[in-house]
Amino acid sequence: MKGFYIVIVTIGILIFGDENSSYQPLNQSNNELTKSIQRGNEVYADFCIQCHLGNGKGSETVPPLAGSDWLVNKRKESIHAVKYGQSGPIKVNGKNYNGMMSPMGLTDEEVADVMNYIMNSWGNKHTKMVTVSEVQAVKK
Repeated sequence: MKGFYIVIVTIGILIFGDENSSYQPLNQSNNELTKSIQRGNEVYADFCIQCHLGNGKGSETVPPLAGSDWLVNKRKESIHAVKYGQSGPIKVNGKNYNGMMSPMGLTDEEVADVMNYIMNSWGNKHTKMVTVSEVQAVKK
Protein backbone atom coordinates (compact mmCIF):
# COMPACT_ATOMS: atom_id res chain seq x y z
CA MET A 1 0.00 0.00 0.00
CA LYS A 2 2.84 2.41 0.83
CA GLY A 3 4.36 1.81 -2.61
CA PHE A 4 1.01 2.61 -4.24
CA TYR A 5 0.81 5.87 -2.27
CA ILE A 6 4.32 6.87 -3.36
CA VAL A 7 3.42 6.20 -7.00
CA ILE A 8 0.25 8.31 -6.71
CA VAL A 9 2.12 11.22 -5.12
CA THR A 10 4.87 11.01 -7.74
CA ILE A 11 2.30 11.07 -10.54
CA GLY A 12 0.62 14.06 -8.91
CA ILE A 13 3.92 15.92 -8.75
CA LEU A 14 4.61 15.15 -12.40
CA ILE A 15 1.13 16.23 -13.49
CA PHE A 16 0.60 19.28 -11.30
CA GLY A 17 4.14 20.39 -10.53
CA ASP A 18 6.03 22.91 -12.59
CA GLU A 19 9.37 24.64 -12.56
CA ASN A 20 8.05 27.05 -9.92
CA SER A 21 7.10 24.30 -7.48
CA SER A 22 10.58 23.84 -6.04
CA TYR A 23 11.68 26.10 -3.24
CA GLN A 24 14.41 28.70 -3.42
CA PRO A 25 15.94 29.36 -0.01
CA LEU A 26 16.12 33.03 0.86
CA ASN A 27 19.63 32.85 2.22
CA GLN A 28 21.91 29.96 1.32
CA SER A 29 23.98 30.63 4.44
CA ASN A 30 20.99 29.98 6.69
CA ASN A 31 21.47 26.20 7.03
CA GLU A 32 18.77 25.84 9.68
CA LEU A 33 16.12 27.38 7.41
CA THR A 34 17.38 25.48 4.37
CA LYS A 35 17.18 22.15 6.23
CA SER A 36 13.72 23.00 7.55
CA ILE A 37 12.52 23.84 4.02
CA GLN A 38 13.89 20.54 2.72
CA ARG A 39 12.08 18.59 5.44
CA GLY A 40 8.96 20.67 4.80
CA ASN A 41 9.05 19.74 1.13
CA GLU A 42 8.70 16.08 2.18
CA VAL A 43 5.84 16.88 4.56
CA TYR A 44 4.10 18.87 1.81
CA ALA A 45 4.42 15.95 -0.62
CA ASP A 46 2.96 13.56 1.96
CA PHE A 47 0.08 15.66 3.31
CA CYS A 48 -0.66 18.82 1.32
CA ILE A 49 -0.03 18.27 -2.37
CA GLN A 50 -3.26 16.35 -2.91
CA CYS A 51 -5.38 19.45 -2.33
CA HIS A 52 -3.05 22.44 -2.75
CA LEU A 53 -1.31 20.85 -5.77
CA GLY A 54 2.34 20.78 -6.73
CA ASN A 55 2.30 24.41 -7.81
CA GLY A 56 0.61 25.64 -4.60
CA LYS A 57 -2.25 27.20 -6.56
CA GLY A 58 -5.05 25.14 -5.00
CA SER A 59 -8.36 24.88 -6.86
CA GLU A 60 -11.79 26.49 -6.98
CA THR A 61 -12.54 25.14 -3.50
CA VAL A 62 -9.02 24.99 -2.01
CA PRO A 63 -7.20 28.28 -1.34
CA PRO A 64 -3.84 28.91 -2.98
CA LEU A 65 -0.63 28.92 -1.01
CA ALA A 66 1.33 30.47 -3.87
CA GLY A 67 1.23 34.24 -3.47
CA SER A 68 -1.21 33.94 -0.57
CA ASP A 69 -1.93 37.18 1.27
CA TRP A 70 -3.39 35.06 4.10
CA LEU A 71 0.06 33.56 4.79
CA VAL A 72 1.58 37.04 4.96
CA ASN A 73 -1.15 38.77 6.96
CA LYS A 74 -2.28 35.92 9.20
CA ARG A 75 0.85 34.06 10.24
CA LYS A 76 -0.53 32.75 13.55
CA GLU A 77 -3.80 31.69 11.90
CA SER A 78 -1.82 29.93 9.15
CA ILE A 79 0.17 27.97 11.71
CA HIS A 80 -3.07 27.17 13.56
CA ALA A 81 -4.67 25.87 10.34
CA VAL A 82 -1.75 23.54 9.61
CA LYS A 83 -1.53 22.36 13.23
CA TYR A 84 -5.25 21.89 13.98
CA GLY A 85 -7.03 22.04 10.62
CA GLN A 86 -9.24 24.80 9.24
CA SER A 87 -12.98 25.17 8.82
CA GLY A 88 -15.22 28.13 8.21
CA PRO A 89 -14.92 31.08 5.90
CA ILE A 90 -11.59 32.67 5.02
CA LYS A 91 -10.62 35.18 2.35
CA VAL A 92 -7.44 34.60 0.36
CA ASN A 93 -6.30 37.06 -2.30
CA GLY A 94 -9.76 38.62 -2.35
CA LYS A 95 -11.61 35.32 -2.88
CA ASN A 96 -13.86 33.71 -0.28
CA TYR A 97 -13.37 30.06 0.67
CA ASN A 98 -15.51 28.06 3.05
CA GLY A 99 -14.11 24.55 3.05
CA MET A 100 -12.62 22.25 5.60
CA MET A 101 -9.06 21.09 6.03
CA SER A 102 -8.79 18.21 8.48
CA PRO A 103 -5.98 18.17 11.03
CA MET A 104 -3.08 16.15 9.64
CA GLY A 105 -1.66 14.97 12.96
CA LEU A 106 1.71 16.61 12.34
CA THR A 107 4.32 17.12 15.05
CA ASP A 108 5.25 20.70 15.94
CA GLU A 109 8.52 20.27 14.03
CA GLU A 110 6.65 19.04 10.93
CA VAL A 111 4.28 22.02 11.17
CA ALA A 112 7.24 24.43 11.37
CA ASP A 113 9.02 22.69 8.49
CA VAL A 114 6.03 22.64 6.15
CA MET A 115 5.25 26.28 7.01
CA ASN A 116 8.84 27.23 6.13
CA TYR A 117 8.53 25.31 2.85
CA ILE A 118 5.20 26.93 1.95
CA MET A 119 6.38 30.39 2.96
CA ASN A 120 9.44 30.11 0.72
CA SER A 121 8.01 28.40 -2.37
CA TRP A 122 6.18 29.49 -5.53
CA GLY A 123 7.37 33.08 -5.21
CA ASN A 124 6.60 33.37 -1.48
CA LYS A 125 9.54 34.90 0.39
CA HIS A 126 9.39 35.18 4.17
CA THR A 127 12.52 36.17 6.03
CA LYS A 128 11.28 35.19 9.51
CA MET A 129 11.65 31.44 10.04
CA VAL A 130 8.79 29.55 11.70
CA THR A 131 10.25 27.83 14.76
CA VAL A 132 9.07 24.85 16.78
CA SER A 133 8.62 27.11 19.81
CA GLU A 134 6.41 29.44 17.73
CA VAL A 135 4.28 26.45 16.70
CA GLN A 136 4.11 25.21 20.32
CA ALA A 137 2.80 28.63 21.39
CA VAL A 138 -0.20 28.32 19.06
CA LYS A 139 -2.98 26.74 21.09
CA LYS A 140 -6.30 25.29 20.05
